[in-house]
Amino acid sequence: MSDALAQTGVVTRFAPSPTGYLHIGGARTALFNWLYARGRGGRFLLRIEDTDRERSTEAATQAIFDGLRWLGLDWDGDAVSQAARADRHREVAEALLTAGQAYKCFASSDEIAAFREEARAAGRSTLFQSPWRDADRATHPDAPFAIRIRAPREGQTHITDTVQGAVTFRNDQLDDMVLLRGDGTPTYMLAVVVDDHDMGVTHVIRGDDHLNNAARQQLVYEAMGWAVPQFAHIPLIHGPDGKKLSKRHGALGVEEYRAMGYPAAAIRNYLARLGWSHGDAEYFTDAEALEWFDLGAINRAPARLDFKKLDNLAGKHIAAADDAVLLAELEDWLAATGAPQLSDAQRDGLRRAMPFLKERARGFGQLLEQGHFVLAERPLAPDERAAKALASVPRSILAELTPQLQNARWQRDSLEDTVGQVAAAHDLGLGKLAQPLRAALAGRASGPSVFDMMMVLGRDESVARITDAATGAPP
Repeated sequence: MSDALAQTGVVTRFAPSPTGYLHIGGARTALFNWLYARGRGGRFLLRIEDTDRERSTEAATQAIFDGLRWLGLDWDGDAVSQAARADRHREVAEALLTAGQAYKCFASSDEIAAFREEARAAGRSTLFQSPWRDADRATHPDAPFAIRIRAPREGQTHITDTVQGAVTFRNDQLDDMVLLRGDGTPTYMLAVVVDDHDMGVTHVIRGDDHLNNAARQQLVYEAMGWAVPQFAHIPLIHGPDGKKLSKRHGALGVEEYRAMGYPAAAIRNYLARLGWSHGDAEYFTDAEALEWFDLGAINRAPARLDFKKLDNLAGKHIAAADDAVLLAELEDWLAATGAPQLSDAQRDGLRRAMPFLKERARGFGQLLEQGHFVLAERPLAPDERAAKALASVPRSILAELTPQLQNARWQRDSLEDTVGQVAAAHDLGLGKLAQPLRAALAGRASGPSVFDMMMVLGRDESVARITDAATGAPP
């Protein structure tokens, strides 16, 4: 670690464009930046790259904030608006111009297009070579101009990338990129460098689709005499078929994963494993990820989305979660999806049922389905499968069971004995009676153990539901 880095500490940033939802790939980039900074006691910053004023929207900016907050990726300080820093970007472009590191280019867009068309027809490189690069200032017309960086024409530019290794670019393949457009607006390529420098960013962790940009951006750092941050260009996420992630592969936005009922902890765990690994560990906590995460363990190959692995991790995180925290997250999910909120009685029932509900759920939707018996109100309307289960034994058996349960000790072992004795008296196995009993208690043919449900519902409600089923009370 350099002396400067030792003094300032690690500073990373996430810099999305607010032109749509928070992409799942962007969320992973944010996570990697967050893990690297937080795991080293550093700072994680947020910058909204809103220089594209026509496509940038306030709604998209808010979606980014909401997505990061749901994921639990907190940032330091206020989010920076790139558009609000345009004066500073122009100041740097003017400084480079004054120092001779940049020049005025009066070529029009039509002239540039004509140059490229002619070069293409002749089989030459279409990299634009401005005739104004070394022009005498006395020949400058009184007309709008762009400011271009004076890039080296010979030699090579070397990028040291923590993930990609040493990357070399031929300088004759790098153009004199535009820093300031003819209308005075700064380009993205300039703004990124200025903002990263001014924000003190020490590590630029982003998708490898920006790798080519790094060579051109490094020219600005060097021209300004600024320290170049450590680059780490991470592989993109592909679909299960190995092709670039698109809508045909399913959910792309973070809000879609939230709506599907995945807990944020599972998404963090899963995204961390997309392109990074720590031995054979698949399931791990945030604390472990913060301790283990390192840029050197990121794979260069694209990661592939796998919903089966995500489902498996979601189940593990739900099973390991604190009951009260899980209930709070469930209620947040209901609110986010516009579903009816829980009553006090339903909340209390789910709280008591949570220890066994969470063992089989892989998402909040399944958790709620497992807990349907708590949410349902008498008289229950059995679904088709539950109705078949109720018809599998004479209803008189359920009628016979109700007074037995009314007088039984309301403890799990006692309830099992009582139901087992009634089943045996009719030459039935316990499972044979459990199916219609579950249908009577939950209105579903599948779900938790009937004895778990009875313990949660209590004596009066359990007996009343079984009585309804035995007498055929209409829903």
